[in-house]
Amino acid sequence: MMSASRIFCDNQSRYIMDISSAIFDCSAPDLDSCPDESLPEFAFIGRSNVGKSSLLNFLAGEVGLARVSPTPGFTKLINIFTMNKTWRLVDLPGYGFAEGSRKASRRFNNAVSEYLKNRTNLCHVFALIDSGLTPQEIDLEFLEWLTRNEIPFVLVFTKTDKNLPVDTEKNIAAFMAQISPWFVQPPAYFTCSAVSGQGRAALLGVIGETMDAIAAEAAKADATPEGLATLGQKSKGPTKKRPDLERPW
Repeated sequence: MMSASRIFCDNQSRYIMDISSAIFDCSAPDLDSCPDESLPEFAFIGRSNVGKSSLLNFLAGEVGLARVSPTPGFTKLINIFTMNKTWRLVDLPGYGFAEGSRKASRRFNNAVSEYLKNRTNLCHVFALIDSGLTPQEIDLEFLEWLTRNEIPFVLVFTKTDKNLPVDTEKNIAAFMAQISPWFVQPPAYFTCSAVSGQGRAALLGVIGETMDAIAAEAAKADATPEGLATLGQKSKGPTKKRPDLERPW
């Protein structure tokens, strides 16, 4: 059983981040095509039709940041956006889409798997779950894979505006009960709705506190003799080490 630590207590954010700019960087078919690893990245992923594109637009305050499509599995590339010129938002293809050939689906799975396991500047994965559904096997399998590969994640239950609050709470409780045996303490989770505006501050709070932690680590490193000796020198290239941050297990 894995240990765990929550980023937020009682599901409340202590930090509100302002999004001043959101710039499309690229659409990458695989890990090798992604930009350099100089900026922290926060990836969003969920099953098809979970409301990911609407959530990303709502989160960034940009209506057209991510294209919203009625066709499940529309996103098939790793779409990367630079936010505030300091971090990247990564829109990953949804798992479980029905469109396309089996071969194309296999390429998609490999590309996402490689990104999640080997992207060294990936700080957190926001795993999106439809709050209107009872626990789905495909979501449970994906979270088990994240846990087994020690990939940092938080849970985001979407579309809360479409359900009665009692149904949302019931589905979340059932989902958390399913995964609780995997952890000493379960991962942090949040609820959100791109329609009602619920959850934006809390999700941006996860990113904001992580960025603060990275800045604190950088300042601490600069204060060492080795760090002070390199102040003012031009960077030789992007870092290849994932930030040493607390993971949710």
